[in-house]
Amino acid sequence: MSKKGVLLVNLGTPDSPETRDVRKYLDEFLMDPRVIDINPVSRALLVKGIIAPFRSPKSAKLYKAIWHDKTGSPLLYYSQLQHQLLQERLGGEYMVELAMRYQTPSIEAALNRMKAALVDSIQVIALFPQYASASTGSVYDKVMELVRKWQTIPSISFVNSFHDNELMIETFANNGKKYKPETYDHILFSFHGLPQRQLIKCDHTGKYCLKVDNCCNTLNDTNKFCYSAQSYDTARLIAEKLNLPKEKYSICFQSRLGKDPWVQPYTSEVVAKLAAEGKKRLLVFCPAFVADCLETVYEVTVEYGDEFKALGGEHVQLVESLNDSPTWIDALEQMVRGVKSPVGSLKA
Repeated sequence: MSKKGVLLVNLGTPDSPETRDVRKYLDEFLMDPRVIDINPVSRALLVKGIIAPFRSPKSAKLYKAIWHDKTGSPLLYYSQLQHQLLQERLGGEYMVELAMRYQTPSIEAALNRMKAALVDSIQVIALFPQYASASTGSVYDKVMELVRKWQTIPSISFVNSFHDNELMIETFANNGKKYKPETYDHILFSFHGLPQRQLIKCDHTGKYCLKVDNCCNTLNDTNKFCYSAQSYDTARLIAEKLNLPKEKYSICFQSRLGKDPWVQPYTSEVVAKLAAEGKKRLLVFCPAFVADCLETVYEVTVEYGDEFKALGGEHVQLVESLNDSPTWIDALEQMVRGVKSPVGSLKA
């Protein structure tokens, strides 16, 4: 029986929390020209000479703090669950494979399994709700690099982004409701950061990004492919589901690396500002991630939690990611089957 291939791809994780494996992961990740988009020689000197050697021991300690004795990396664990649950949902007509952009399981191995199975088509879903060249774009670049070597290439399709998928929005909102948002002083929607230069490169007009006031606040035809604009739209949709007034929540960006300006406002600065205003309890969503990982479990809960308490705050509560929620699996099934959930988020 012929099958349709579905390739789920997340970012990746070290094979273990040991320094050698963390360094191997960082080296592959940061050498990607879409991640650190500078001169190749400068990138190699920066990554191999400075970042990977010095950052690996520090990052290894953080990974050890979130690594589970039985299930290992939370990102890989939940990605595997998503893979398994989606395969069960779709049935024998589909062949679902899981890969990581960096490290294992590899995209190449997953594609080769589908090639051997003679799938009729391949649908690629990069598990990043908001499109960015450094994440979604990198996944598609790698897939095309590998498949173009095949003598026979099946029909291939890509899900560009799903930042406004209604079932995804509903899952995040329902996860948040469990913590009773009305009992918190403020809500944060903290997205992974990107260098501003990467946003500017995505503005094909050359006249809009960071040149128009509040250029990301509302999604429109000019910024519809912008990571920051899609992030603002995701936050708005979740806030609407929760009936949050605008003064009750803030949108910010975490995980800054290096000295170049990144997307602002920075989460750390927003946390400090809220503490200075006397806020005591923060509820934090991380809607750039479909599975809990180092950036959610540790960076938000521990690092920002400690910073907030040191400045007079009392508690930072992370809202868990989509993980293995049945509603999230519903969303993935809809994407695969081509069923579009109501969107209505694109503003004129």
